[in-house]
Amino acid sequence: MNKLEQLINERCPNGVDYKKIKYVFKRVKGTPITASKMKEISDTDGEITIVAGGKNIITAKEENIPNANIIRQPAVLVQSRGIIDVVYFENPFTFKNEMWAYTIEEKATVKYLYYILKNNIKYFRKLAFSMGALPQISLTATEEFEIPFPPLAVQEEIVRILDKFEKLNEKLNEKLAEELVARKQQYEFYRDLLLTYDGNIEIELGEVAIVTKLAGFEFTNYVRYSDNGKIIALRGLNVKNGHIDLHNVKYIDNSDLSKLERSKLQIGDMIFTYVGTIGQVALIDENDRFYLAPNVALIRVTDNKLEPEFMCYYFQSSQFYQKQLTRLLQSSSMKNIPMEKIRKFKIPVPSNKQQTDVIEILNRFNKLYNDISERLLTEMEARQKQYEYYRDKLLTFTKKEAPEHE
Repeated sequence: MNKLEQLINERCPNGVDYKKIKYVFKRVKGTPITASKMKEISDTDGEITIVAGGKNIITAKEENIPNANIIRQPAVLVQSRGIIDVVYFENPFTFKNEMWAYTIEEKATVKYLYYILKNNIKYFRKLAFSMGALPQISLTATEEFEIPFPPLAVQEEIVRILDKFEKLNEKLNEKLAEELVARKQQYEFYRDLLLTYDGNIEIELGEVAIVTKLAGFEFTNYVRYSDNGKIIALRGLNVKNGHIDLHNVKYIDNSDLSKLERSKLQIGDMIFTYVGTIGQVALIDENDRFYLAPNVALIRVTDNKLEPEFMCYYFQSSQFYQKQLTRLLQSSSMKNIPMEKIRKFKIPVPSNKQQTDVIEILNRFNKLYNDISERLLTEMEARQKQYEYYRDKLLTFTKKEAPEHE
């Protein structure tokens, strides 16, 4: 019998009471503060943390936030809008007043509440309703929420176990993340090594490829977006790390496709993002499914001395990014790249045999890297699920039956 089991047998052998949060914890309010004010007082040397929601967190000096409601003891902040979550704080902090926090004198009990709420975060997110563009939960979601409330000694032991488990989980994930970064760097090193050439075999992209985009009048007059269908308009967010990402797509089945032949994509076409996150590329591997959306250019090889796959790899290399793309963007205030600039990109054109050899090597490297990445990400996910499983087990109690009334 471990220590926790012994404590439960001694202190609450017949189950534990369940209590609503509002009856156990003190709810504290935040500070009325605007985004512009937060930007004004933000100070990396500040001793007070200010939370505006999600990842919008700053530090500020106390003298710069007069009349702030600063919490100076351990507390659990309920982020009630946008990213629905809970955060545990021990150091002084405050927050925008649409959120709320809970505290109590016993530090272990505050941390215990944090673990309880974190364990039920999916439940709270299901309660969220729309408030403008952001999901939000009401105050009653947590105020009325019943939690198992074992004796303090049991809470302390649970917190000790979960703190240790969480630190161990963090260390393991850090090691896996470091391994993932190292593998990525290794892959990129060999890719760049294989794609480094002198200038003697470089030619302008426009000499061997068509470079075009979806015209504004075409988009306005003929493109109709919908959330369902089969024909996809590839937007900038669908081009990531050399691949097409189809997690968030817009369909154009109801558009006048006869007017959009110029932007119809075919196998071997490369797409290039020229607005926003500039320079993302991917190859099309399927006919009759994809069209251009705004902000994404089509590059179609027209000369058989250049292999499209070789071109796609080159556009992802440091050689291209540092010597051409970065210099171009730094030399002007442009937030997009005109088609004529893209057509003037220099690209090496070694023999077809050399290109094919490079493609075969990089395909193998790419597959190896993707396999390793998938394994590491799966391992990280498994660690998180394991942690959540044990956390749930530790925080599950038999509810004490109410005494019968005669």
